[in-house]
Amino acid sequence: MALFSCPFCDRASLSILCENDLAFAIRDKFPVRPLHSLILPKRHAADIFDTVSEEREAIHRLAETLRGDIMREDPSVGGFNFGSNIGAVAGQKIPHAHLHLIPRRSGDTPPPAARHD
Repeated sequence: MALFSCPFCDRASLSILCENDLAFAIRDKFPVRPLHSLILPKRHAADIFDTVSEEREAIHRLAETLRGDIMREDPSVGGFNFGSNIGAVAGQKIPHAHLHLIPRRSGDTPPPAARHD
């Protein structure tokens, strides 16, 4: 049986957008919207719940930086989806913790329905 080789742990092969001591950001290889990015801890952790608070804070600091970079690059961005798929049944494809930062533009797709019961 082959051992899992994590593509996110081989940072030398990735085009890193920005980083800090504990986290880094890259563009999503299969973006759902232009400039869709991933923010990851440098240490391998299976999902966001396996990270420590310092890593989560580092990820959030990079998200703030990347959000500003994206908005400067594309002024049509009016909002973001920011979250993580945890586990295969939730859509996680690579078992290395990562958060998606997905820029949203007016009219790109309807927002999810909200209920006000």
